[in-house]
Amino acid sequence: MHAAGVPDKAKLCYGHGHMCGICGTLRDSGPADEAAVRAMAAALTHRGPDADGFAVSGPAALGHRRLSIIDLSPSGRQPMANEDHTVLTVVNGEIYNFQELRDTLRRRGHKFRSGSDSEVIVHLYEDAGERFVDALRGMFALALWDAKARKLILARDRLGKKPIYYTYFDGRLAFASEAQALLHALDRAPEPDLGAIDQYLTLQYVPAPRTGFRGVSKLPAGHMLVAEPGKPPELRRYWRLSFAPRADAPRTVDDAAAEVRPILEEAVRIRLISDVPLGAFLSGGIDSSTIVALMARGASRPVDTFSIDFPGGHGEAAYARLVARRWHTNHHEMLVQPDMVSILPELVRRYGEPYADTSAVPVYYLSKMTRAHVTVALSGDGGDEVFGGYKRYLWDKLARALRQLGRPGERLRRLLLATPGARAHVVRKFAEDATLPMAARYLPLVAHFSPRDKADIAGPALRAAAPGPDAALAWFEGILAASDARDDVNRLLDLDTQTYLPEDILVKVDIASMAHALEVRAPLLDHVLVEHMARLPGELKLRGLRGKRILRHIARDLVPREILTRRKKGFSLPVDRWFREELRPLARDVLTDRTCRERGILDPRGVTRLLDAHDRGEDHGERLWNLLVLETWFREQAAARAPAALRLVDAPA
Repeated sequence: MHAAGVPDKAKLCYGHGHMCGICGTLRDSGPADEAAVRAMAAALTHRGPDADGFAVSGPAALGHRRLSIIDLSPSGRQPMANEDHTVLTVVNGEIYNFQELRDTLRRRGHKFRSGSDSEVIVHLYEDAGERFVDALRGMFALALWDAKARKLILARDRLGKKPIYYTYFDGRLAFASEAQALLHALDRAPEPDLGAIDQYLTLQYVPAPRTGFRGVSKLPAGHMLVAEPGKPPELRRYWRLSFAPRADAPRTVDDAAAEVRPILEEAVRIRLISDVPLGAFLSGGIDSSTIVALMARGASRPVDTFSIDFPGGHGEAAYARLVARRWHTNHHEMLVQPDMVSILPELVRRYGEPYADTSAVPVYYLSKMTRAHVTVALSGDGGDEVFGGYKRYLWDKLARALRQLGRPGERLRRLLLATPGARAHVVRKFAEDATLPMAARYLPLVAHFSPRDKADIAGPALRAAAPGPDAALAWFEGILAASDARDDVNRLLDLDTQTYLPEDILVKVDIASMAHALEVRAPLLDHVLVEHMARLPGELKLRGLRGKRILRHIARDLVPREILTRRKKGFSLPVDRWFREELRPLARDVLTDRTCRERGILDPRGVTRLLDAHDRGEDHGERLWNLLVLETWFREQAAARAPAALRLVDAPA
């Protein structure tokens, strides 16, 4: 535990540390690149506005930007070190079981300088080596440097709540919490990865380990990267969620809810530890409403809750008010009238790579309002993936039912295929896909552009970059083939937990909240709760046309009946109207001008057909947002790119 005689003691330059941006470099040879780390840290100031901190140890340099949450004193500063400064770490996140870990480590002889949760990591590593991550309960992206072993470890939490981007080239590894910060460690901006862009058009995000840039990777959820000077980094998976059914699994919703409720209550309770003001997002759905209720039951003062709405009532603010009144919260509500022409480039810059989930708009405004009052907010993120709530699970169930009916089902399917009218295109598409294997049947339910759709709008450069089978479909097929789930509901939950959740939902919340230095905690994604729920039978989660059966049962005495019984809505934005009104001139100009045509990514004729169809009354708002985000991103990158592209080798995948 206490090493001696290590030649390259770390040079520490402390700032206050805890949350929320990390960065660093490791060289194969030569001195550490402290200047690059300081440049990356400066680009992460919005994630941690309170202070910065740096450490240099041999070939490694670590940087940190702090948003103070726990242990606000100077002793909570990062980088954190062990007793002799031979193990250093920077952490973005929260370790919720740090107090019990610290007590155990103290009994084993470890000495602590602070009350920070991050300090337990260096001592855990001393005891357990690379398996230290197994003991952590929380959300984290971290880097740990072992000076004796000359080894750098990057690790991302099990479900992917906190991000790490990295690149390895010319014997140099660089990493950062955001893509645009990482680019400060490069001599020139890297070229776009057009194969990744093809996946983005399908999914509205670029799935890990790829990014929008060639040679730049995202560390996947539940993985670590181990790097030593002189060797290529090695990617390792340390956690995989199992859906294998328990032999002693409960058979009724009553019994399942009785098991799950105390785990959920604990997940909320441990996320209330904070030395700064704390509140909650409250959308009016069952997920956030249940979290607020569990917070309020044990609170000594009213919980601060936050909701937004858009003109025309596209949100769920009325339902949020019901919960606020039920639990006497200190409720804050704001009607947002977004300037979409201005918010588009702002969001593109914040996300750093192509990302087109329109719900980033409300989360961005909600985070801004919330940060004016508190520093930490609990959310209901993960409820659909953990408890089984998406409408698409019902669509897939109906498709399976059609197949199981045999000939009568096939006759019904053909009737659906013949349903006339433009508005019935969803029904016709459902009937068309109902006979396909699960991956091919499910992908259209989450996709923006099908292969046929992409062929219509793809320019020559994009067609040349993705000439083979659809990469997103192959990704889905691989995950489903490896799943240990025994029923179709759990197979889809397994798929979404590895795809949509870490690559879309958690990216959206991390970037939108950290843009305003707000920390968001998600009790429904506590890994102990997630592991327990995964091994329960799918029929306890979804039966008939009703999802989230277990959560509804748990929430019966917590939330108003109107919320338990109403249909799932989600945050519906008027994207179709935006592209007929305020965004229409911008979309026409940007997506069909000379700059876009010459790039060769999009075919202006196909894009014009899509714009015209939207003007005629078809709803292509989400697709047009996807394209407008992409072209805006290309223009942002072109402004930063030097004449010659930086030569990068592909980062490990």
